[in-house]
Amino acid sequence: MKILNFGSLNIDKVYSVPHFVSAGETLSSTNYEEFPGGKGLNQSIALAKAGAQVYHGGNIGKDGLFLKDVLAEANVNVDWIEEDGSTTGHAIIQVSSSGENCILLFGGANKEITVDQINRVLENFSTDDILLLQNEINEIEYIVEKAHQKGLKIVLNPSPIDESITNLNFSKIDYLILNEIEAKAITNEQTNDKIFQKLLSLNKQLKIVLTLGKAGVIYKDIVIEHRQSSYKVDTVDTTAAGDTFLGYFLSQISQHAHIKNALKIASKAASIAVTRKGAASSIPTMKEVMESI
Repeated sequence: MKILNFGSLNIDKVYSVPHFVSAGETLSSTNYEEFPGGKGLNQSIALAKAGAQVYHGGNIGKDGLFLKDVLAEANVNVDWIEEDGSTTGHAIIQVSSSGENCILLFGGANKEITVDQINRVLENFSTDDILLLQNEINEIEYIVEKAHQKGLKIVLNPSPIDESITNLNFSKIDYLILNEIEAKAITNEQTNDKIFQKLLSLNKQLKIVLTLGKAGVIYKDIVIEHRQSSYKVDTVDTTAAGDTFLGYFLSQISQHAHIKNALKIASKAASIAVTRKGAASSIPTMKEVMESI
């Protein structure tokens, strides 16, 4: 079973500053670093480290060619990443001396995906393969429609949440993996019970994974519900926690693991990631996860 992650590819441009720059101010940074980023890239690396057969579809400019190398080194297939974007998507991140950050995101090539490109990529996948989507690229509605026609199982992580997500046909989504903020925005409900009730009214076959941070995670479908508590660790950086969880959970599902085991392994992987700095670099290997359970 193949997993196609049609997702974002970003360059994170990180500036260390004494404080966030104010209107009209010119401020010198004390350090500058570049890192591979984007939810799509992070989730593909998590999937690969968890043992999945993952293919990444997306768009970069010539300034982002190193992102393909990063993915390939993690055993992600990069055949369906195109390089004709105007500028690779990127984030300008200020990190203050107190550790706070503020982020300016530019979609760039991530927002230049064409219908022709989508059709070319999806030709290589068929019934029972899995499609993973986030909300950092364009043409999400079209990708969902075409993938559904081909019989792919569709997994949606509606992050970052915006109005475009509410326009999607949720009857064509198989797995919805989201956090509390995203769930409340989609359903206009405030309690978990009402959130689940509303989402299942949109699609009775939907499988929902609701992540709750330190409160753990809840899986629910029309028949069963499972809860997994979080692992207590000393948190250093939560940047890639959600992406790590998703990658490990989906990898387990693709290998026909029981939901309870998938939740346990994914939660353990996320708990390791938050003890390390960085995004993609913080994602553990399956060997590390299994040795710590």
